Amino acid sequence: MQTFIRRAYQGLVMLPLLTGLLSPLSVFSQGTAEDYKRSETLKNKLKDKVYNAPAQVFWAKSGKIVWYAIQTPRGKEFISVNPQTKTRQSAFDHEQLAQQLATLSKTDTKPFSLPFNSIAYVKDDQEIEFSAEGFVWTYGLTTKSLRKKEPIRNDPQRYWAAAPNDQPEKPVYSPDSLWTSYIKNHNLYVRSEKTKTESQLTFDGSEGEYYSGYVQWSPDSKKLVANKIRPNQKHLIYFVRSSPEDQLQPKLESREYLKPGDALPIRRPHLFLVEEKKHIPIDDALFNHQYNISRIDWRKDSRAFSFEYNQRGHQVYRVLEVNAANGAIRALIDEQSPTFIDYSGKKYRYDVADGKEIIWASERDGWNHLYLYDGVTGKVKKQITKGEWVMRNVLNVNEEKRTITFAASGMNPKQDPYFTHYYRINFDGTGLTPLTSENANHTGVFSSDNQLFVDTYSRVDMSPVTVLRSAADGSVVMELEKADISEWLNAGWKAPEVFTAKGRDGKTDIWGIIIRPTNFDPNKKYPIIENIYAGPHSSFTPKTFMTYNRSMFELAELGFIVVQLDGMGTSNRSKAFHDVCWKNLKDAGFPDRILWMQEAARKYPSMDVSRVGVYGTSAGGQSSTGGLLFYPDFYKVAVSSCGCHDNRMDKIWWNEQWMGYPIGPQYEECSNVVNASKLQGKLMLILGEVDDNVDPASTMQLVNALIKANKDFDFLMVPNMGHSTGGEYGERKRRDFFVRHLYKVEPPVWKE
Repeated sequence: MQTFIRRAYQGLVMLPLLTGLLSPLSVFSQGTAEDYKRSETLKNKLKDKVYNAPAQVFWAKSGKIVWYAIQTPRGKEFISVNPQTKTRQSAFDHEQLAQQLATLSKTDTKPFSLPFNSIAYVKDDQEIEFSAEGFVWTYGLTTKSLRKKEPIRNDPQRYWAAAPNDQPEKPVYSPDSLWTSYIKNHNLYVRSEKTKTESQLTFDGSEGEYYSGYVQWSPDSKKLVANKIRPNQKHLIYFVRSSPEDQLQPKLESREYLKPGDALPIRRPHLFLVEEKKHIPIDDALFNHQYNISRIDWRKDSRAFSFEYNQRGHQVYRVLEVNAANGAIRALIDEQSPTFIDYSGKKYRYDVADGKEIIWASERDGWNHLYLYDGVTGKVKKQITKGEWVMRNVLNVNEEKRTITFAASGMNPKQDPYFTHYYRINFDGTGLTPLTSENANHTGVFSSDNQLFVDTYSRVDMSPVTVLRSAADGSVVMELEKADISEWLNAGWKAPEVFTAKGRDGKTDIWGIIIRPTNFDPNKKYPIIENIYAGPHSSFTPKTFMTYNRSMFELAELGFIVVQLDGMGTSNRSKAFHDVCWKNLKDAGFPDRILWMQEAARKYPSMDVSRVGVYGTSAGGQSSTGGLLFYPDFYKVAVSSCGCHDNRMDKIWWNEQWMGYPIGPQYEECSNVVNASKLQGKLMLILGEVDDNVDPASTMQLVNALIKANKDFDFLMVPNMGHSTGGEYGERKRRDFFVRHLYKVEPPVWKE
């Protein structure tokens, strides 16, 4: 733990005559070395001190065992549950396994701090496998014997933005193994495995427009479909890694990274009748302005294949079907929106009975719901779910019983509308059955046969409870865990307060949380610091107990009231609520956030709305800086990490989804770089030198614009660091920055 030496507060202690004027702000008692020490002490007291609360729950492949890891006073323990016998026990003998692992690996292994977090049941659930100390190990649950199986394979991971290889050399065999397809000289060939005769199916492939080797054979092995691809020019971003671990000199690195407006590869499906050697091009009128084509699937009877078309700009999304006899194409589903279709967060499709019906998710009535389509006519047969609430995701479709198990939020009017609950409903919209009801956020993990699920539920002010439930009616089959937070309570921890206030429309509730320090005094005034993330792809205010999300508590301990909330423009509410973000990311819900904090301050005078800070990372880095640029009368201090400060500089999929295509004036209007001259207040920028999630040039261009505008700001570049809040060093600098500028005192000197 770091220790701190307090600096004298220059000038402040020499002004006793002003005490009466300054005491309401409590400037003499905040941001001290004692506060920093208390924050660090709280961090240590809270870490790993919530007992009997599974972070994740897993079903064995057999579906007969549930397992999870929990923290107990002894340390990390693995637990297994047998639903049939309703027994809960240690997943294995921790002492025995630790002793054998220590001997075989020649390491100091403790039974309740084992060097792995995951296990897999194998051999009819009689053994477990895990990875540790560079090897995969197998442990017999009855024999209690441990053996080394094989070295851990560290296969290189494909960089998330790298384009896939559309020209694999590996051949693709037909389902009946009588044919092989492959690419040669950019064209598609097939070979008969009976006669070894090679046939060239295409003759128009070239380096500039080639056929993909990823072909889909029809189930009857008589037809296949392959994409003809016109590749795009790759967009590379560059980094100088100034401080590599393996050499003295810097390294120049690059990554593939498409940005808004860049050209995209064009994929056009082509149909081939193998025995006739017939090539059938498909009319592309329904998919000729593509962002992407995906999910090419053959019908089981080989009558047709379908694929999904996402139009550039994300205002049209189609499910298309191609007749395998003649190549005729039609739209089964044609989803359109005047703003955007949330394809990356809310899309769902399930083909029933080989495409005779389709279950489809849509926000067409203003809320995300399920619809049942006739797969033959392409007409909607029934809206399955309906109401002013959000279908979040589908867990199971039972075609035989014609039921759907799904998660939803907002159905319970007396609960937080973001709380997830589980339900079952019939295809025709009847028989809606709640499977959970407790006033909390629920996380369910369902068995493979959808008969049971493990439900962990909690709130920010209620510790987790874990139970085993029936997926038929939600009844509790077995109580598994009830979290123990006595160590947190003994440390003086205070639960966040859930607070709601009306948004900019005067009607919609905005939900957030308020976190106070352990030594909170309602008679004092506290600056407010907002933790902001306004990415439209989800909602972000914690809804479950904050076991692993403790940094806001530590920040509050320095003498702040820390808040987090979801304003308009974020997801998981109505379509209208979400649409606020469209072509308008600089909004970031600020009008709602400001009203929310002002309302909270009216109720709690200890909240000082004249001293408001804001911080965030990535999209939150963009928004926190935007607070000072666009709302300087309210936000006074900001710390922004790895921000996407100009949406033209950031990744294509995320930004075109919300900011639209083609690239129009909205991109400049929302740019922190373009608006840098508007800066008021105190700003600190933090950047990872080799951030390959958000191009570091985005922050550097903001730095450049601020310098040109002769603006005063702080900047921290962390060498060798990727996309991050800044690490431990950045966290310390962020806290110091808020203390310095919201309390007007110099933070204590760091000393190791």
